Amino acid sequence: MCGRFTLTVDPGQLQETFPWLSVPDEISPRFNVAPSQPVAVVANDGQNHLDFFVWGLIPSWAKDPRIGNRLINARAETLAEKPSFRAAFRRRRCLVLADGFYEWRHDPGQKSKTPQFIHLKSRRPFAFAGLWEIWHASDGSEIRSCTIITTQPNELIETIHNRMPVILSPEAYPLWLSTEEKDSGELTPLLLPYPADLMAAYPVSRLVNSPHNDSPEIILPVGA
Repeated sequence: MCGRFTLTVDPGQLQETFPWLSVPDEISPRFNVAPSQPVAVVANDGQNHLDFFVWGLIPSWAKDPRIGNRLINARAETLAEKPSFRAAFRRRRCLVLADGFYEWRHDPGQKSKTPQFIHLKSRRPFAFAGLWEIWHASDGSEIRSCTIITTQPNELIETIHNRMPVILSPEAYPLWLSTEEKDSGELTPLLLPYPADLMAAYPVSRLVNSPHNDSPEIILPVGA
């Protein structure tokens, strides 16, 4: 799964990486983004605008928005089948912007786990494949929410965890962000593990275990 990630770059770096995107001037760096918090999203609404949605998908038909707490990730292999995701897979796709994420590796011979910070070797920001929804409350208010799609791990991540988030290549953005309805036959080939040789990982402090901690110290290598 993907349960924590980072977006620490400034708006100028985001604009450089996503030159077609309208990026707000003020974006606070985040070192420990957690479920239920706002995340930077580009929805397939044709606007090419960076917005902030709640992390944890709330299907439009849900009676209780708390269902989003259980839908922070969506498995690529079953998107077309699951009632919570299949309509969004066809019609409401998004990019979730990040520049790193965390997974927890079991410590050999112990019950404990050590968090690992995973990033691109280039240190550039990237985009997770995501789905989004609009949920309408009885009082007329609405919540825009999203989920991050996961897939089988690459050779690097499989030493840490048995799933990894789908990182899309820039070449995949136009199809993924198409405003038209798409079927799984067109979209599923995009949902592959990112090449391991373009990624790196290192252990970090267990400070990341608490969502209340959100500071640069979290991504420092252990012992630094």
